[in-house]
Amino acid sequence: MSEQYIAQVRTTAVVLAGGTGQRVGLSIPKQLLKIAGKAVIEHTLSIFQQAESIDDVIVLMAPGYVSDVEKIVAKAGLTKVIKVIEGGATRNETTERAIAALGEGLADGEDRNVLFHDAVRPLLSQRVIKDCVEALERYQAVDVAIPSADTIIVTRTHGEDGAFITDVPDRSRLRRGQTPQAFKLSTIRRAYEVASGDPNFQATDDCSVVLKYLPDVPIYVVAGDEYNMKVTQPVDVFIADKLFQLASTAVPQPTGEAGYRELLTGKTMVVFGGSYGIGADIASLAESFGAKVYALGRSTTGTHIENPEHVDDALSKAYAETGRIDYVVNTAGVLRIGKLAETDSATIQEALNVNYLAPVQIARASYKYLAETKGQLLLYTSSSYTRGRAEYSLYSSTKAAMVNLTQALSDEWAADGVRVNCVNPERTATPMRTKAFGEEPVGSLLSSEAVARTSVDVLLSEMTGHVIDVRQQDPTRGASEASGFEQALASVLDRQIDVP
Repeated sequence: MSEQYIAQVRTTAVVLAGGTGQRVGLSIPKQLLKIAGKAVIEHTLSIFQQAESIDDVIVLMAPGYVSDVEKIVAKAGLTKVIKVIEGGATRNETTERAIAALGEGLADGEDRNVLFHDAVRPLLSQRVIKDCVEALERYQAVDVAIPSADTIIVTRTHGEDGAFITDVPDRSRLRRGQTPQAFKLSTIRRAYEVASGDPNFQATDDCSVVLKYLPDVPIYVVAGDEYNMKVTQPVDVFIADKLFQLASTAVPQPTGEAGYRELLTGKTMVVFGGSYGIGADIASLAESFGAKVYALGRSTTGTHIENPEHVDDALSKAYAETGRIDYVVNTAGVLRIGKLAETDSATIQEALNVNYLAPVQIARASYKYLAETKGQLLLYTSSSYTRGRAEYSLYSSTKAAMVNLTQALSDEWAADGVRVNCVNPERTATPMRTKAFGEEPVGSLLSSEAVARTSVDVLLSEMTGHVIDVRQQDPTRGASEASGFEQALASVLDRQIDVP
């Protein structure tokens, strides 16, 4: 299929949000429940907002709650959402309403791609979306599924005696269906037209409609993702919240040298902790591509980030000299190893001042400058942030605070266009680490240059509120190409043993 034809076919995501929340025990639809600080449906819509292959989004919402979604869309700046309409009394009726809405304004013979996705699957990966859209270049219907890790049994109930096994299907052929389900609009419309002639028509998903009523249409299966869970039961709310807490974001694609130069020329960057290590490498890289960089540190400029006046003065100077501040980066930190009961008060205070209070002050002082340029604040955490470890209590706890600070400020500052992200490097060869652990085997650590390049990619991206894992599997990019779930799992395992 030619690129010209592909470009002519618009792709619409239809987010199905007709659930009532009864199984979760809520008085409001479960898609409006807040997880990780945002309504479930906002997380889901944000995924499609960020998807390059999605042109627009339609939401089918539970009756009586359309205005709630419209407010979420407006506040979050979800510009791809073009309609929010009421869903029907059944899944079938809701899909039929979506099909009707999708057909409005289409010329005769014009078709489009459509992805139907459950609003309560807020952990969908960009990879799955991309695979679905690409599959529609060859097929008219596409499902998403994952292998079943559990043995599936077929039962029959015998009165008061309960259920008994009647069959145990071959697990190797069984799959657990997920969403999105993707179709050519003409195909799913035709399937429902045929189904409307069946007085017993009832379906819980759309691929089954195509399978039953258009049996000659093959339904291709895209590999799903364990991470793409559905929030249905009360325990799902808890699990999803924890997954959001632990999950990290894949490193953005590298901009390339020409892109770096175009995006950084004329911009102003302030780097706290810029004397050596990751901070110095970020400053050097950004400066080489045309940015005006202020690299600040104790040993080079006498800047103590735990002193609010030093922070204010550094930012004021950069702004006075260039008239703008586009990026503020803080890589400064202290790592003191030891048992808390044996740690003196001065060491405790130093850790709190440098690792927690200083970033808070940097954020507060940077805000007015970044709001002018729609810029970004970049913070750093540690692989120990999800679980504190013995003799690292101060370091781990303050680094966990950086993640929470990132997530909170990204929401707080979103309306002003200020982005806030947090980089989580795997063990990295920096002077701070060498001082704490001594020399380590060559090749066992990330280079600070690799982390710096990833950091610049994050600064030049549109993402906000993310924790970006930088991993050693691909030192040129800093991250593996694993799925979101695999990355999260690997990160959690690493955090049990590593301190960067």
